[in-house]
Amino acid sequence: MLPITSIFVAIFAIALVVLSVPVSVLRAKVGVMVGEGADESLRRRIRAQGNFTEYVPLGVISLGLVEAHAAPAWMVIGIGTTLALGRLVHAIGMLGGSAPVRGFGMLLTYLALLVAAGRLAIDVVPL
Repeated sequence: MLPITSIFVAIFAIALVVLSVPVSVLRAKVGVMVGEGADESLRRRIRAQGNFTEYVPLGVISLGLVEAHAAPAWMVIGIGTTLALGRLVHAIGMLGGSAPVRGFGMLLTYLALLVAAGRLAIDVVPL
């Protein structure tokens, strides 16, 4: 049933809505229904949302596979928490215009993906 991954999926679903609603609201406000127009705030919101949708699906699939391979719960929680923190920190940096904060968020995201990939490789590749 993948209970840990399921909890993270619920969190990520809420986070996507939290990132998406401000995009929709600002699109209506500035009258840009397609693309990003010239509004810098809209551009940042779109990229924060877009970056989330680019990384979270693979992260969740990886997390679910790690859990399905019977990794210890602490590892599954650690990977999921690192991914969630990475996405949160990245969004804060993107929306606030802080490249160092964005970068730290990406590092956390990469770390979560690499740890998951490493665990899966260890489980699948015979040594």
